Amino acid sequence: MLELAADAILLIHFLFVLFIVGGLALTWIGAWHGWLWVRSIAFRLAHLAAMVFVASESLMGMACPLTLWEDALRGMNGGAASEKSFIARWVHQLLFYSAPEWVFTVLYVAFALIVAVTFWFVPLQRAARNAARNAAHKN
Repeated sequence: MLELAADAILLIHFLFVLFIVGGLALTWIGAWHGWLWVRSIAFRLAHLAAMVFVASESLMGMACPLTLWEDALRGMNGGAASEKSFIARWVHQLLFYSAPEWVFTVLYVAFALIVAVTFWFVPLQRAARNAARNAAHKN
């Protein structure tokens, strides 16, 4: 049962990372294709908040809570890395890399800045409508 809970947390962790990385990619792709949902205030603020959270915890030297919870559950079960399920081993290979902590901190902060700057290049729905309205009034 604990192994299943650890796998569930790992899945949530994977989906969180997918939301952050995929969210930025989809914002730019969606802006190019005219998808309105990528200009949604709720989506964009949730995306920015998620990335700022990751960058902040890294700047403070904190470990990811999801990683800690997963490790704790696996440890409570007496589990080792080799005892992970097949899927868990693959997801771990996708999520976790071996590098100095400062490398991840720089990457997270840079990514958070890119997400923030994206608000300028791909404005929110209300801002985009106002810009279009102002351009129409000038003509």
